[in-house]
Amino acid sequence: MQTQIPLPNDEQLAPDVRKTLNSVPPANIFRMMANAPTSLKPFIALATSILAQSEFDMRKRELVILRIAHVTQSHYEWVQHVRIAQIVGVTDEEINKIAVNGSVQGVDEEMQLLYRVAEEISLNVRLSDDALTAILERYGQRQATELILCCSYFNMVSRFLESTRVPLEDVAVI
Repeated sequence: MQTQIPLPNDEQLAPDVRKTLNSVPPANIFRMMANAPTSLKPFIALATSILAQSEFDMRKRELVILRIAHVTQSHYEWVQHVRIAQIVGVTDEEINKIAVNGSVQGVDEEMQLLYRVAEEISLNVRLSDDALTAILERYGQRQATELILCCSYFNMVSRFLESTRVPLEDVAVI
């Protein structure tokens, strides 16, 4: 049996933490985060700012998140964000192109840049100067910052998921 941090049950959680969990989809990532109760609300708030309040295009965001999930080998993040990507109109063909080792082929120049940004942040931590210049020129200061924040956040998420060994839900929750 694989070692993992157990998901807390409702009886182990303070009432305010249970209330917070009841306000989000019943995803195991949130339940695992409840093991660190003071981080649960800020974790959700930051996710909400990235997923629901960012000016950065949601289809492109989901493609970037899927590339991060693939590069970091985060199965949970991949499965959940395939579902979200499909909801926002990403095609199966686009999804299948991402799940490759090496560079993603058959995409336009903009998507090559976005995948490069996702890969550089995931694998090198620091975005190269020329990639930073390219996203600033293409997206401007706000959306470039939102893109970098999205990549950084979902790298943190993949590391949290994989290190705590969050199990995938038996049914789709998102």
